[in-house]
Amino acid sequence: MQVHIVHVHPEPASFNGAMTRAARESLACEGHNVTLSDLYAQGFDPVERGEHYSPRVDGGTFSPLAEQRHASEAGQLPADVAREIERLERADLVIFQFPLWWHQMPAMLKGWMDRVFVNGGLYTSRMRYERGYFKGRRAIASLTTGAPAAAMGPGGRGGDIERLLWPVHYSLHYMGFAVLPPFLAFGVAGHGYSYADDGAFDALLNGHLENWKSRLETIAHDEPLSFPGWGDWDGEGAALTT
Repeated sequence: MQVHIVHVHPEPASFNGAMTRAARESLACEGHNVTLSDLYAQGFDPVERGEHYSPRVDGGTFSPLAEQRHASEAGQLPADVAREIERLERADLVIFQFPLWWHQMPAMLKGWMDRVFVNGGLYTSRMRYERGYFKGRRAIASLTTGAPAAAMGPGGRGGDIERLLWPVHYSLHYMGFAVLPPFLAFGVAGHGYSYADDGAFDALLNGHLENWKSRLETIAHDEPLSFPGWGDWDGEGAALTT
């Protein structure tokens, strides 16, 4: 299996860094090929802007969707975007490794989606959802939270993790990926701050790493999450009632 990891954390010594290293080592030991996009280390520019495109469709007014579509059709996508797309195209499984910041994915990852999921090339009005470009490929979000698991349920202090992850999961579904249930490393906090004493905290982190490795050993058999598709909507996109 070809696996690609999109790693999103500015500190290599972070626990997210340890999660990515554990994934690479575990998957390689299982005989899989693993590639990596370390967005911070690569200096990936997450801000979509007119300077990324030359020649422009419209040199006066910047329309991201129009420029993406034109660049896709002309084979003139920005080099960093083309590289990321090529890595995704080769992958059977894509792992997104990131911390939950302010109840959502880091801005770097959102910007990566803004730029890499290009209009025209990777999605159109009909090439979406179960007809999406990446149909047949699988994706999983592996993330860390500062709050413990008890605080991340429905009505919990930290927010319902299923609702917080909906934008990530739905965007991947939009692009055609079969989205696997996430791997959640709860209670991880930086700079030694945690909800447990040092010994318990070390045990928590080690437990997360071992659980992640175990999950990866059987991930080929995971059942994807369920999402609505074209047959569930009317012509305006509203949900059909049964």
